Amino acid sequence: MSIGYSAVGSSAGIAAFSAGQVNFGASDVPMTAAEQAAAKGGVVTQVPVDLGGEGIAYHLSLPAGARRHLTGPVLAAIYLGQITSWNDPAIIALNPGVTLPPAKISVVHRSDGSGTTYIFSSYLSAVSPAWAAKVGTGKTLIWPTGEGATGNGGVAVAVNRTAFSIGYMEQAYDQGLLLPFAAIRNLAGNYVTPSAQTVAADAAQKPTITPTDFSIVNQPGAASYPISGYS
Repeated sequence: MSIGYSAVGSSAGIAAFSAGQVNFGASDVPMTAAEQAAAKGGVVTQVPVDLGGEGIAYHLSLPAGARRHLTGPVLAAIYLGQITSWNDPAIIALNPGVTLPPAKISVVHRSDGSGTTYIFSSYLSAVSPAWAAKVGTGKTLIWPTGEGATGNGGVAVAVNRTAFSIGYMEQAYDQGLLLPFAAIRNLAGNYVTPSAQTVAADAAQKPTITPTDFSIVNQPGAASYPISGYS
């Protein structure tokens, strides 16, 4: 017996599973009650098996050892198209002593339905009332700005090839990624990057999850990485 794997977005994976085209799949967001009811083949069983963080990669030259700092509200403003240049005062204030170029930010986002997008947009909705009101949370969004790319790999390639760009992707893509992940300020006021330790620290603050209450974004704790989720 052989097992085949296709790295498609969560929406495509759920659609294939619901149609009975595959036997099992993984998603960063559980199937809704409506999706489960529409699935062929009987009762759907969902089991949380993994934790992951969404890293914010950027294509920007900084001094050796420097890592760009961001907050949730600033990140939301970038993806809303309200902050458009790297030397915006809001970004400069978070990165004292670092010279940032007066270059336009090239925003990259997923073009396909994605659990990664769900976690990222859930986080932005939690920290930015403007984002929650205008865009909201979902696997597929109407993006206010930016260039779309298919899959985490597509976002990674787009950010790698585009100077002054920014994009979100699964934590696992730091392996082989030529660009760094930003440090994101958590509820404790600390700047943290995604890792097994910081994602686990975030998840530990909410040990009980259900298919209808599964979000663990922006949990408290000194070491918590705020853009985290289950799959």
